[in-house]
Amino acid sequence: MPRPFVAYLRVYEPLSVLDAPLAAKIEKALAKGPVPRSEVGDRERELWLRSQLGRKLLPGESFDVMTISPAEVPTSDAARVGAGPLVCPLDLRARSAAALVGFLASAPPILQDAALGLSPETVRARASAVLAELAGGAVHVISTTWTVPLPWFALVDPAQRRVVLAGSQDDPERQVSWRVAMADARRRVARALKVVKASLGEEGPAAILADTGRWLENFHPHSAVELDYGGLVQLMPDKDLLEDTSAADVNTIVDALETGDAEEVALRYETLREFWGELARRERHG
Repeated sequence: MPRPFVAYLRVYEPLSVLDAPLAAKIEKALAKGPVPRSEVGDRERELWLRSQLGRKLLPGESFDVMTISPAEVPTSDAARVGAGPLVCPLDLRARSAAALVGFLASAPPILQDAALGLSPETVRARASAVLAELAGGAVHVISTTWTVPLPWFALVDPAQRRVVLAGSQDDPERQVSWRVAMADARRRVARALKVVKASLGEEGPAAILADTGRWLENFHPHSAVELDYGGLVQLMPDKDLLEDTSAADVNTIVDALETGDAEEVALRYETLREFWGELARRERHG
């Protein structure tokens, strides 16, 4: 079975800065072994399906965490990453609760009844209780299916891309990702937001940048941020992965908007549209 076609934006915080209850849970999880990157998508799907089959609506007591070393995070002269280990709780209960709240806000009543089997009020109350338990008020992982929101690329340095082609297109070790120090990510997103708002207004890309910037503010300044294509790499042949210029295109668009170079903006946007449009077509046609 293929991994879920999900991409991620993750925050890894220094274990030493977390409050005692959360740190204790993470240390216990690390003693059992962190979740390998190659298994994250399958792990999330397993826990979600198990919870649905059990009619519990939200994953149970399992606590999963990923970890990286500070040495794996490029930094500018103006940023630093805290002492290791850097840890990213998957926050599956909270993410599931947030998804349920979103489902209640968008799905028609007949679909809610068929999918949930409980009253919207009961589901909303349970989901709200789980969200209230979240340490710091924000999940460490946000994700999207079938694509990467283009504004996310403004957070990263295109030159710091990590590509692992592995043995085949469905190899679980296959990956594309970027890592960046939190201070650098905040600086980059703030600059992109200022430029995009001035050129394109506050909706669309600017709204995504604003939301992302607010999310990053929830975490310690010596954290690290990771943009990961996740299971999307299963949909792309080696040639496409190696020739992918999405991060460079988005960063060049920001520069071109700032200088008023409309021709460069149009050229880069067309490259992005062609690359990501293929995945959008695959999603629509299954």
